[in-house]
Amino acid sequence: MTAERDIHAEFGEAVNMTAKELENWLKTDESKNAGQHSDGKESVGHESGRRIVDLLRTTRAERTAGDERHMRKVIGYVHRHLAQRPSGDVRETRWRHSLMNWGHDPCKE
Repeated sequence: MTAERDIHAEFGEAVNMTAKELENWLKTDESKNAGQHSDGKESVGHESGRRIVDLLRTTRAERTAGDERHMRKVIGYVHRHLAQRPSGDVRETRWRHSLMNWGHDPCKE
């Protein structure tokens, strides 16, 4: 298996939301309020979510080296934040909302 194939497979495992699910999520107030904001700007995670929607709607052949760099960033973010899971019910937490901005819903089966 090549490194390119690995990154696409890992991205597919890390991002467990569909393009439509993520697109709908990004429209919510919870999504817009999650993550770190500076000077009233869009959070990094929210911006990443918009890019992930685009990536999910492209084929592997259409993806650029820049797309693959972003896919690696998404994989790293999801793995790091899953390791920091808080105890208890996480359904209405900023932790979950932040992960969802990056395309991963930890409550999704």
